[in-house]
Amino acid sequence: MDDNSRTARWERWAGIPLGVASLVYLGSYAVWVLGEDLPQPVRDLFLAVMAASWALFVVDYAVRWSLSGQRLHFVHRHWLDTVVVVLPLLRPVRVVRVYDALQQRRGERPTMSLQGRVILYAGLSTGLLGFACSLSVYRFEHTAPNATIRTFGDSLWWAASTLSTVGYGDVAPVTLPGRLVAAVLMGCGLALLGAVTGSFSSYLMQRFARGEDEERPPGS
Repeated sequence: MDDNSRTARWERWAGIPLGVASLVYLGSYAVWVLGEDLPQPVRDLFLAVMAASWALFVVDYAVRWSLSGQRLHFVHRHWLDTVVVVLPLLRPVRVVRVYDALQQRRGERPTMSLQGRVILYAGLSTGLLGFACSLSVYRFEHTAPNATIRTFGDSLWWAASTLSTVGYGDVAPVTLPGRLVAAVLMGCGLALLGAVTGSFSSYLMQRFARGEDEERPPGS
């Protein structure tokens, strides 16, 4: 059995567990950030769950690297997976692969069109990324001097205005970690929203073109 088939088997097996781990990580991170009044042992428990979830991503990355046989070439050929392992903010986005993993386990081809899958994946990724960035910015900002983001609601509002490129400027990060998170959100958010807009436009064009073909008289 060659390396590609072994890698494909591993990805089919690990897809759903990693998707669940993504949601567990995001939920644990949300409780850890927002539950400041919780007893310290409880907060430590959720921190341990986050660490365990991260360990699963590291194991997956190491296994696929080993199976690929590409050595250092694997890092730049799978740069997104590398970034997901390094940056905690992007780990929840891993959940979008669950649909593909389910289809592969059943031996079925995806039932959704390419445009529909891109819109679904990019839209879901945008929402997960925005929520994760909101949590991180709130964590760094709400106790900082001269901060304008004091509540989690402020953080959600900031993420929504940033992702939509509106940028009202009424709330903005003032700390260095908060601004680094903002840079990640701006870069990734614009790319994901661009994918949604482009795929939806392509879908509409195909629908309109199909409608014109159906309305055109035969032989014209």
